[in-house]
Parts: sequence; structure tokens; C-alpha cells
Amino acid sequence: MSVAKEETVRKPMRVDDILNNDIWDVDYESHIKVDSTKCKGCKERPCLYLCPAQCYTLAGDEILFSYEGCLECGTCRLICPHDAITWNYPVSGRGIHFRFS
Repeated sequence: MSVAKEETVRKPMRVDDILNNDIWDVDYESHIKVDSTKCKGCKERPCLYLCPAQCYTLAGDEILFSYEGCLECGTCRLICPHDAITWNYPVSGRGIHFRFS
């Protein structure tokens, strides 16, 4: 008599589903400063396309920034061609707390 072995098939999780497990302890003060005067001269606007959390959005000709959903990867400060972004880690204990499932 053979017993059928039950296999567990795990479906890959979508990034949005993984991020929904995380917790943000948002500080009242942003850990990122954006110099909007430097942004006005930027034609490429890589922050709009390369921020994985989509913290940067375009409203007319102005780039708006929202730090509350930041993943703290630092991509924005590295890709900004005009050094318009000053990035620091949030104060100790604040920011994103990654939860893995």
C-alpha cells in the first residue's frame, strides 16, 4: 500500500502583498528633504520612475514628495542628477519595519 505524498505548492507573492505585511512608524518630520528649486530644471525626473515606493509624483510641472510610504532604500538620493535630495535614515525606531512572511 502506498501513501500519496501531499505536496505543498507555494505561489509567488506579489510585491504589493509583501509590502502589506510591513509596518510604518512614521515620524512627524521627514527624513528626506527635496530642494524644489533644483527640481524645476530637471528634465529627466528619474525620481518619478525609479522610486520603488512611488513617493514622488508629478502635479503639473511640480514634483511632489510624500515620505510616509518610503522604503528607506536611498535610491532617490543616488539617482537625482541635480543633488536636489538630501536623504537620511529616520530617527531611531521610526520608519519602515519589514515583516517577512
